[in-house]
Amino acid sequence: MKPEDLQRLVTMTMPYGKYEGRLIADLPGAYLAWFARKGFPPGDLGNLLALAHELDHNGLKRLLDPLRTRSQAPRP
Repeated sequence: MKPEDLQRLVTMTMPYGKYEGRLIADLPGAYLAWFARKGFPPGDLGNLLALAHELDHNGLKRLLDPLRTRSQAPRP
């Protein structure tokens, strides 16, 4: 993990699937857990999804709140 990956979690959106367009940081834990069981996609997206899963699984998603900008929509 690189420090900038945390910022990317709150700026990059899911490019496909049921949650297309949602910030990776805001993906539901069950969706991230499904990827953890079935396998994360290759490359950068998979790495970010794995990081989001670790934060969610360990109850650390609130650590991303200071990285969110005021212009972003509130968390669901």
